[in-house]
Amino acid sequence: DFSQANMQEVVMTKAYAVGANFEGTNLQNAVLDRVEFAKANLKGVNFINAVITGINWNGADLTGATFEDALISVQDVKNLCLNPTLVGDSRVEVGCRN
Repeated sequence: DFSQANMQEVVMTKAYAVGANFEGTNLQNAVLDRVEFAKANLKGVNFINAVITGINWNGADLTGATFEDALISVQDVKNLCLNPTLVGDSRVEVGCRN
């Protein structure tokens, strides 16, 4: 359970976090590379200024997550925009077209 954790500037590579609870976690300035976030609870996670590449977002709950100034790979933008829990300002911050 990583809920409410302060993980600023963490480097997370090839992590297996399927179904993990990261609710309210601070991942500001983090580097996230090839992390398995499938079915993870990512509600209210702070991804501000994070570098995000190769993530599995399938079934992840991104309600209220913040992606301001995050550097997100093109494929991750496409995958994030397919997630129905990514709404409002979060969609704009990610770069979703609709």
